[in-house]
Order: sequence, then structure tokens, then C-alpha cells
Amino acid sequence: MKDTRNFDTLPKEKFALANKGDFISDTVFKDKPIGSFKDAWIRFRRNKASIVAAGIILIIFLFAFLTPLFTFGYDSTFLDPYYAKMGPRNLTLAKIGIATGASDYDGSEKNIVRVYSIGAAALDTGDNKVAIKDTYGNMYQPVREITGTKTQFNLLTQRDDMFYTAKVDPYLNIGFIYKDIEQAEYYKILAWQEETGIQVLYPLIASNKYNPGAPFEHKQVTNNTTYYAGLTNPNDWYKSSQYTPLKDLGNGRYSEQNLANGVDIGDVVFEDNYLRDAEGNLVYFKNSSGGTSETSQFKVRILYYNYYRYKNGFEPEYIFGTDSQGYDLALRMADGVRLSLLIAICVSMINFVIGAAYGAIEGYYGGVVDLTLERVSDILAGVPFMIVATLFQLHLAKQVGAIPSLLFAFVMTGWIGTASRVRTQFYRFKNQEYVMAARTLGARDARIIWKHIFPNSLGTIITSSVLVIPGVIFSESMLSFLGIVNLGGSKSTSLGTLLSEASGLWTNYPHLMLFPALIISLLMISFNLFGNGLRDAFNPSLRGVEE
Repeated sequence: MKDTRNFDTLPKEKFALANKGDFISDTVFKDKPIGSFKDAWIRFRRNKASIVAAGIILIIFLFAFLTPLFTFGYDSTFLDPYYAKMGPRNLTLAKIGIATGASDYDGSEKNIVRVYSIGAAALDTGDNKVAIKDTYGNMYQPVREITGTKTQFNLLTQRDDMFYTAKVDPYLNIGFIYKDIEQAEYYKILAWQEETGIQVLYPLIASNKYNPGAPFEHKQVTNNTTYYAGLTNPNDWYKSSQYTPLKDLGNGRYSEQNLANGVDIGDVVFEDNYLRDAEGNLVYFKNSSGGTSETSQFKVRILYYNYYRYKNGFEPEYIFGTDSQGYDLALRMADGVRLSLLIAICVSMINFVIGAAYGAIEGYYGGVVDLTLERVSDILAGVPFMIVATLFQLHLAKQVGAIPSLLFAFVMTGWIGTASRVRTQFYRFKNQEYVMAARTLGARDARIIWKHIFPNSLGTIITSSVLVIPGVIFSESMLSFLGIVNLGGSKSTSLGTLLSEASGLWTNYPHLMLFPALIISLLMISFNLFGNGLRDAFNPSLRGVEE
């Protein structure tokens, strides 16, 4: 379109000379240059997914390094085999119904009564009889609540049997155990009981028709029935027949048949079957393991929950439960996260150094040098990582250990990807004007590589190095899960080892699989999102000014 404005008609008095520094407009432009790292941070924080991922990574870091500080009284080597495969339990959170340790328990009438009997035995003071209803609310009662009942017809007895679904605390359901202890230890426990008012030692069980095969007794024959002196369940402390614990006992005690006919389970009364001496006093220990009465050990029956408190000074609390061996799962997971991150970060840094140097030489010199080094990379890239890791574990691990040999396996070919990216960036920048100017001014090759070209490639290299971390974590977990690498032990373990140990148990103990798998998933997803955010933040084509 033709411009029809006539500038000759504008009067000259409307114009004035402008001096240097004078503003000729009310609009003031305040643009100012900013540094590359500040610009990268501005663009990184706009990526909400990357910010969330960074937060998750930080939380996992804090979990890995701070968890050992909050487990007072023990560390990751603490092991209690009696509490293996236990669910999450925390006495504070249990008050609001979280981490109670309780799990569903399906059992027949006699089995539910047997569980109830543990709480009754913990309250028993030798008064001969204890009713189930007297144990309601008892802190040692494993049965928290009966959540449902069902009837199943029993073909053997031609009657209906009652089956119950209950919430049971497995930490308490262990109940009583037999244990050989030194005599000095026995008297220490007595003193501790006196000091705290918490009972650990309980009477031994007699061997008779109510409890065939109780400890410390000889073989005997009564009414053509043979009883053996074997070590039986220390929780079978009350009078019962061998297969139906509550049947035909009389004196107000109810049989299984009566319960099935509608008698309240709380009315069941237990009559103890404790071992007593000639004067009728309860017997709390027997000599065992040979020796004299002064030197032999004592065989005792203890309530394990209280023995744990006596031995360790605290009640059993495991926020994530325990693993298949009895270690605190939270501490083992923290160890696994630290080990995985340590391996991944070390591999990433080593690959960064090797890959950066290798790729810089390839990209800068090109020609025969590039062709030769690329063929070496191609040969190494064709070697399967799984085979390398397996061979290193079979041979090198015996000399240097499992972790160093695993690092060698990762580093052997892991730097190739970084080298390829650096090579590409050097081909992109080495013919730029500022590089040619530096070369004209006499700059040496090393200075041009590291001072002029490499800084412009740094964003891409950092991003690739960060993205190496989730790949290493996944590969390490896979190798541990498959048993190719054994990183488990009393002092440390890996997330893959925890998953491997849980693989045959997770249907019954889902927490063994759930928590380690959740940590690995969060690490993988978060590091990938975090790496994507860094890639965009350090992308030179997206550089701008501060808003």
C-alpha cells in the first residue's frame, strides 16, 4: 500500500535535537542480560512435573539418609527371626488405626480359642482359671476383633463347625517360647521384672493327658495312651485333649460342641496345666544342657513380647514391617536406596568423564581419529551388558568384591552413549566463528576443546548423565532380583535383593514386595522427569531473558 503521509507539512518547531542519554519516549525498556545458569533455573522451575520429581527425589534421599537416625537402639544389622515377615507396626500411629500390625486371620473355633488363650496366659497369675472375656482390652491379647463368622459342615463329626475371621496382631500371636538361658541371665530377668512390673518368665507346662509331649518329662503310659517328652508348643498351656482343645472338661468349661451351639466365645474358661512341685508351687525353670545344678543352663518359658522389651529396651515397632529374615524393612530399604544411588551416581560420574573426553577427541579431530575411535565404540556396544555383568561376577568379584565388579561392568560400555552425544555437539560447534577466531589467535587445541566448545555442550551432557541414573538403578535391581549379583548381607542389601526375597512370599506378605517396588518406581519415574526438565532448561535454543 502506498504511504500517502506528507512529512513536508510538519512544522520544524515540532522537532528538537536529542542529546546523548536523553529519553525520547515515556516507555522504558528494562531488558537486561542474565547468566546461562540463572536462565536455566528460570525455565526449569516452569516445568511443574520436574519440580515435583525433584521433590520426590529429595524425599527419597532424606528417607535413605535420615531413617537410621530415627531408629533408636538398633541399626540395619539388628535381626529378630521371631518377628520375620511382620507387617507395619507403630504404637503412635496405631491410635488412629494406621500401622497397627494386625492382619486377617481365618480359623476354626478351636484355633481362635487357641489365639485367645495367649492373652489369657499373659494375665494368668496362677489362680487356675481365666475366662476369655477377662482378656478383652488386654494389651497382650492378639485378637483385636472378630470381623465375621461362617459355618462349615464337618463330615467327620456330622455337625456344623464355626469358622471365624479375626483381626490378629502377629507380634503378639507368637506368644510364648522355650529358651535356654544362663543362670545369671535368669536372675537378671527376675530383677528386671521386679523393677518394671513386666512379667517375662511364666510357669512351665506339665506333661500329661492334656498336653502330650510337654518338655522335661519322660515317656509315660496312662490308660493305654503313650505320651512323649518332646518340645511342644509352649502356648498349649491349658488343659485340653490333643485335637480339640476345649472338650469334655467340665467345671464350667465349654466344649467345642457347645460353642458351635451358640455359647458366647467370651465365656470360655481356661484351666491351666502348669507344672507344679510336690508342694503345689509353680515351676519356672528346669536344669538343661548338662552340668551340675550350679553350672547348667535353665530351660524357661517366656512371653516373647516382654522378653523383646527386656532384651532391647523398647517394644517392637517397624514402620514398614520386617523383611523375610527379621530385619527392619525401613532400614533395609534405606540401605538399598543408598547403595543403588551410590552405584548409579558413581557410574554416571565415571561415564561422564570418560564419555566427555572420548567424544570430545572424536568430534574435534574427526577424520581418521574419529573413524578409528568409532569402530572401537561399535565393538564395545555390541557386547551384551548381561553377559559382561555375569562374567565379572563369576570371576572378578572373587578378587575385588561384588560392588566394584558391578561398577566395572557398568563402566565398560556405559560411557558410549555420553561419548556419542559429546561427539555430536563438537561437530556442531567446532566450526563456529568464535572457535575459528580462537584458533586464529593461536589458542591450543586443549583450550579450544575445554574452554570454548565444551561449555556449550554442557547442558546436553549433564542431561544425559542424569538420565543414566535411573537406567543404572533399574539394571542393578534387575541383576539382584535375578540373583546374578548378590548384594545382600547382614550389613547392607539392595532393592533388587529385597524384591527377590519377597518374590515367593508377597501373596501372603504383600508389604515385602510393595514398599521396595514403590521406591524403585518412584526413583525411575522421578529421575526421568527430572532429566527431561534439565534437558529443556539447558537447551540453548530456548534461552531468553528474565520476565
